[in-house]
Amino acid sequence: MAAKKVLLALTSYNGDFYEDGAKTGVFVVEAMHPFNLFTEKGFEVDFVSETGKYGWDEHSLIPDFLSGKDKEDFDNENSSFHKALKNVKAAKDVKASDYDIFFASAGHGTLFDYPKAKELQGLAEDIYANGGVVAAVCHGPAIFDGLKDKKTGKPLIEGKAITGFTDIGEVVLNVDKIMKDKGLLSVEDIAKKYGAKYLAPIGPWDDFSITDGKLVTGVNPASAHSTAQRAIDALN
Repeated sequence: MAAKKVLLALTSYNGDFYEDGAKTGVFVVEAMHPFNLFTEKGFEVDFVSETGKYGWDEHSLIPDFLSGKDKEDFDNENSSFHKALKNVKAAKDVKASDYDIFFASAGHGTLFDYPKAKELQGLAEDIYANGGVVAAVCHGPAIFDGLKDKKTGKPLIEGKAITGFTDIGEVVLNVDKIMKDKGLLSVEDIAKKYGAKYLAPIGPWDDFSITDGKLVTGVNPASAHSTAQRAIDALN
């Protein structure tokens, strides 16, 4: 029997964002933890971004977020994670019918490009319409801004329960004003915009993820592993 396949989405935005001049982009563990779990469970994983390019969120490389085994894995250029990243695909070159799970990784970069990433959104819509799972962690739910349920024509998250990075977390990270100045919607804003029920964790850094049918969401870097596990459970 052919292995089940996961399409793991990355932001292609890699530009200045933070007050200290650091760039945002893909938040390392929010791509690496899901990749490691999916491959461990026997899934084939392909990376995709809207343009076929990506770059790292520089804050996700600091010891607060990348240390121990994660840092060892990340520093190993011969790891299966890095090998897969060398073959990141552009969304226009991917067939949705090849995949069972669409997983949107995150980093604040997603707030810039996911809402406009029509090819990526089309892949997520098709995978969901085919009975697959759509999952997103942290800022990954930015992909839901404009995403439709092809069977109903309504917003995919309308009337559904979702989570994602909290507005309180944006304040703690001191980026709430930057987001406002750049006209970027938070995950809570997107939930309100499309009539989804936003569920918050007790604390912004808790491991917290939820499932609503074939829709799975998680709140932060600490939730990347549990969100991927829920995606597998939802598929099964």
